[in-house]
Amino acid sequence: MATRVVMPQMGYDMKEGTLVRWLKQEGEEVKRGEAIAEIETDKAVVEMEAYASGVLLRIAVAEGATVPVGHTIAVIGTPGEPLPEMGPASEAVARVEAPGEEARIPQPSSTAEQVKASPLARRMAQEKGINLSLLHGTGPGGRVTVDDVQAHEARMSEAAVAPLEKAERPPETVPLSRMRQAIARRTAQSKRDIPHFYVTAEVDMTLAMKVRQQLNETLGEKVHISVNDLIVKACALALAKYPTFNASFEEDHLRMNPEVNVGIAVAVEQGLMVVSLGECRGRSLVDISRTAKEVVERAQKGVMRAEEYTGSTFSISNMGMFDVDAFSAIIYPPHAAALAVGTVRQQPVVRDGQIAIARVMKATLSTDHRVADGAQAAQFLGEVKRLLESPASLLL
Repeated sequence: MATRVVMPQMGYDMKEGTLVRWLKQEGEEVKRGEAIAEIETDKAVVEMEAYASGVLLRIAVAEGATVPVGHTIAVIGTPGEPLPEMGPASEAVARVEAPGEEARIPQPSSTAEQVKASPLARRMAQEKGINLSLLHGTGPGGRVTVDDVQAHEARMSEAAVAPLEKAERPPETVPLSRMRQAIARRTAQSKRDIPHFYVTAEVDMTLAMKVRQQLNETLGEKVHISVNDLIVKACALALAKYPTFNASFEEDHLRMNPEVNVGIAVAVEQGLMVVSLGECRGRSLVDISRTAKEVVERAQKGVMRAEEYTGSTFSISNMGMFDVDAFSAIIYPPHAAALAVGTVRQQPVVRDGQIAIARVMKATLSTDHRVADGAQAAQFLGEVKRLLESPASLLL
């Protein structure tokens, strides 16, 4: 029996998605779990996997079209079998963001194709008719970023209008990117709907930093264990012991997530996104480190797998690299909690009645009060603290 492929909901508040590119064409064989298309959400371009094995009998949505979640975009089945009734949703007119009779993304010139640019920057330039070869990239290796495209557009706009006297110049209006709009919606929803409370603890990271140094010296260039990798592992073990903090609030009940998928906040060109490290309880520190590096690189390039974009059940936000002592994170819906950590800093501490120098990190747990209370939050954060202060437990 033929299977309809619909626009998936890749995100808690996703309402629609743009079909960026088909990776398979009509008549080609596909296998269940194989990537068949690239879907653009508010924050990234995500690979969409086939729901079933068979032949791609029909492509119902052209590249460049934006359609609602649940809209039929293709049909998979066996050759010669009749196509299913597409239903009202598939007959709806898809909104196409790019011009053109065939609802396709305008193709760049051969010169523009050679320019290094992020996928989102390239798409924005295509939509606005900007030749990438005219831009000077400020990203790594001269890569053109979304900010470069927006800056070029702003310069062109200023050149097209007569200059105004400084006193008469109106306030500048900066349009928000799709990602920044999504961040605005989600953070406002989180602070409006989720009753946050916060618990902070100081973690003595002296032993953890020594163990990290020894591991990295032993591993050499194979892998580099970061402080964040240690925190991810500690949180995964603590979530296994206190599963309430791995749950989600749903009106009159909690949804207890069976997997511990730790999300890490990643700064990308247009804002911030949480990427998921799948089932971290049984992962080694080396595995966590390698996976985190791969996922972060894909997030920064703007091309991710669906499970990396939507699967997290708890999130960590680390601003230690910015020399921040402490801060409070906004809970990422539908999570029940988020951990915010600052820099690991040397400071005096009292040990056995004597003053000593230790490496200390402040950690703040934001908790949904509908899911847990203060005592439970203190116990969970205490377990994270215990694990980081006894780093041998992270190696078992």
